This record gives sequence, structure tokens and C-alpha cells, in this order.
Amino acid sequence: MRGFQNGQAEIDGAEIAYEIGGSGPPVLLLHGFPQTRAMWSAIAPRLTDSFTVVCADLRGYGKSAKPEAVADYSFREMGRDQAGLMRELGFERFDLVGHDRGARTAHRIALDFPDRIKSLVLMDIVPTHLLLDQLSMQVAKAYYHWFFLAQPAPFPERLIGADPDYYFESCLLGWGASKIEDFDPVQLAAYRAAWRDADTIRGMCNDYRAAIEVDFALDAADLDRRVACPTLLLYGADGAMAQAYDVPGTWADRCADLRAMAIPGGHFFPDTAPEETSAALLEFLG
Repeated sequence: MRGFQNGQAEIDGAEIAYEIGGSGPPVLLLHGFPQTRAMWSAIAPRLTDSFTVVCADLRGYGKSAKPEAVADYSFREMGRDQAGLMRELGFERFDLVGHDRGARTAHRIALDFPDRIKSLVLMDIVPTHLLLDQLSMQVAKAYYHWFFLAQPAPFPERLIGADPDYYFESCLLGWGASKIEDFDPVQLAAYRAAWRDADTIRGMCNDYRAAIEVDFALDAADLDRRVACPTLLLYGADGAMAQAYDVPGTWADRCADLRAMAIPGGHFFPDTAPEETSAALLEFLG
């Protein structure tokens, strides 16, 4: 991203790739599946007049570490990476924004490091435990990838590896109201470069395996806990989650101070509606 500096930090033995730019209070932006930190390319520069913006690749994604064990991909482990990165950069407290898997990681960070998070923005997710525990036919059909990617290795890896662009672009075009032309060509090229790597495919599969094998139990143990900091929930007005759930209602008993807003588009509204997304972030963070 123009005006941003690339970096690589070793956090407890895991290399985490990031970019940093701007000045002011720190804010961390976390991408989702099947993307990289490049998803913030049209949003992060709009925040730099007011904030020091850090965009990081989750472990398993982009240029960050891709360990072997499924347990290494829990949202708790991903969250420790990112909390450690911000401390390495000198930021003890910070605002936190996440989309998709990045939002699930952000939710876990807010629970595990409550004193470090000033505010939280969750984009187009319902709670992980709720989605899995109360799975409906509608959601299972729309979010089939949760269960395909979670199959034992190397089954999904081999099928995806035969044509990564075809598979992952089918994900980008699913979950509501997108066509390939809606995605910035430079950002799309960055996604393709990442997901064509066999280790990245494995890492993304392990992310979904860990959600079922590790995160479900962690979240079950924390069902009575609420995020204490101010929280903004953004969701795609035409996305699969909005069609299946009262999305704000799924978070009402999990956040002490919650506000919510629908953004035009489907699940990938940060890519397809960056102006509206940036405006919502600036209003909330300001």
C-alpha cells in the first residue's frame, strides 16, 4: 500500500507479516478468508490522517507463518500473534477491526486481552459457537466451506490445489451480491498470488479445522463472558449472514456496548464498498 512500510516480526517463534502507516492512535486491521492484508488497500489509507494503521496477515495466510499442527490455528493462537505484534510495535492499547476470520480472531483477542482493546469492530460474522451449535440447513448450504475445508488432510488441499483460482474465486463470488469485476484488480492479484501456494491452502484448511476441533470448546467455556469495550458490528445488507440471521441480535448478549450497521453488498463489502466501510470506521473510531 502506498505510504505504508512493510515489516516482518517474530512473535513467539512465528513470523507475522504486516504493513504500517499513518500517525495517531493505533488501530489493527485483520483480514478474512481467503484473502490477505491486501484487502485493506482501499480502506487503510483513508484512516492514516487520524490513526497509525497496522494491517497484518493472519498465521496461515499471506506472508505470515504457516505451522503444521491444526491446534496452532485456533483463534486464540492467531490472537496471540496479533496482540504480540502490536506490543512489538510499541502499542499496548489499540483499536481492533476484523473481517470474517479476522473478526473471529478479534473477538478472541477482546476476550483474552480485554485491558488492551480500546474498541472492537466485527465485520459480517455471527458468533462461532452459535453458528456451529445451532446450524441450520440454510447456513450449512451457504457456508458449506466450513465443513469441506475441515475434512482431514490432504483431501481438501488436493482438490483445491488442482485449480486454486477457480475454488477461491467461487468463495469470493458467494455469500451475497458480488461479481469478479467488483474486486480491485491489484487486490485480486495479491489474493491469487497467496492462495496459489500449497502451504497457504493447507494453512487455510487448518484454520477451519481448528474452528471445529479447538475453538468451539474454547468458546463454549466463555459463553457467559461479554466483550467490555465499545463494539461496532458491520454486516453486508445482502450477505448470507443477513439472510439467515438477525446479525445484531446474535451479538446482543455477547457485547456490553454494541452498535450495528448494515453496509451495501454481500459478505465482502470491505472490497466492494470501501468508501462506505471507511466512513463507518472513521465515525465509530473517531
